[in-house]
Amino acid sequence: MLLIHVQQITPRVSYTFKHICKRILGFEVDLTSKIETFIAHEGPKFSYGKQPLGKELYFQSVDLLFEHGLSDHDIRVSDWEETKCFFEVKHENSALPYDIFAATFYLLTRYEEYLPHVKDSMGRFPASESLAFNNGFLQDPVVDIWAFKFKEVLIQKFKDLEFKERKFAIRPIISVSETFAYRNKGFLRSLGGGIRDLWGLKIEELTDRVKVVLGIKKDPYDTFDLVVDLQRRKRRKSKVFFGLGDYSNYEKNVGHSIPQHRIIIKHISDYIEVGLKVSYEAIGDLLTLNKEKQRIESILNRRLKYTMCSFFKIKLPEAYRNFIELEVEEDYSMGYSRFSGFRAGTCTPFMFYDLDYEVQTPLKIFSFCFANLGKREDIDNEALARKEIVDYIEKIKKVNGLFIPVLSNVLFSELYGQTFWKSILEFIWNIEDE
Repeated sequence: MLLIHVQQITPRVSYTFKHICKRILGFEVDLTSKIETFIAHEGPKFSYGKQPLGKELYFQSVDLLFEHGLSDHDIRVSDWEETKCFFEVKHENSALPYDIFAATFYLLTRYEEYLPHVKDSMGRFPASESLAFNNGFLQDPVVDIWAFKFKEVLIQKFKDLEFKERKFAIRPIISVSETFAYRNKGFLRSLGGGIRDLWGLKIEELTDRVKVVLGIKKDPYDTFDLVVDLQRRKRRKSKVFFGLGDYSNYEKNVGHSIPQHRIIIKHISDYIEVGLKVSYEAIGDLLTLNKEKQRIESILNRRLKYTMCSFFKIKLPEAYRNFIELEVEEDYSMGYSRFSGFRAGTCTPFMFYDLDYEVQTPLKIFSFCFANLGKREDIDNEALARKEIVDYIEKIKKVNGLFIPVLSNVLFSELYGQTFWKSILEFIWNIEDE
């Protein structure tokens, strides 16, 4: 047990130190604001505050973890050895030149997303507005890198301090906005699609559409046998998220009550954990969200545990509060649609901290760093895709983190046009954990 002295034990302080010490570095930590308790403690200890108490191991703090509510902090990002950091401190006795604890809290809570910012056309917080994007560290799991620098200081000071080493792991995610391309679309949608194919002289697609509708050929978006086969060969804690929202401008999936749709979802759930891809309309609407929750629970015959927001639109904090209200345990929306990288600066799952209520919640957030839902124009060949994935894996392995790639079932379809994504999925699935 490592003891930390702080001037005041706030929810922010508890949240941050438990995440860094326990979840990333794997050791227990206790906090005290009493000098007598700190002095009497004979085990490893350090202080965190404006000034050291004496000659103990000391980390200087900025004000963030002792504040309430939101403030517009003047943040300046600087180079720090092989990485970048902010909240620089000046005390000559501080063991680190930055308050990594405040910086970690700032990124994990998505503090900047609560502040005034320009939203994109879908009402999302865009990567281009983020501190990480604008300062060149979006592609690095900086929170974990900082934690390992902190670990080096502790090892030098406390030789007997034990760390429970975590292992690098991969958790592939399949996002399903449309389960079928042609099948079960209904007469009017099928007719309209056929007319568009004919008007565009897409004779091959028109022929395939007719064959699928007549039951002669398998639907091209029904690529789930590939995923099931990979899971049978190498079991992973992967997830498949199905969209079950009502048809709209944003949601194009077939109805949740269609028997073939329910059969596929149920079949997948026999091999892989299934979650709900929350519709665009349900992200900020509790009643609509509850309706979609009931739909997937009726198919799976079990309680919904996992969610992902359509288009990765996270309406903070309302969306996460609604998930908590409906007892969702894990969310996989933390990332950007058009940019790879670590939206929360980490490759470690973390608990959602509600900045309005100043409380850690029971919702666990899983942050992905690589996604392709069929719109990545910057990756047009297998070599580029493999390189980007390998680069992220190498970074994550250095901090024993979790690599989460998000891919659409559409990528593995003959309609997509880039045939290499099947081999990319197989490549990801077969990488060895450590």
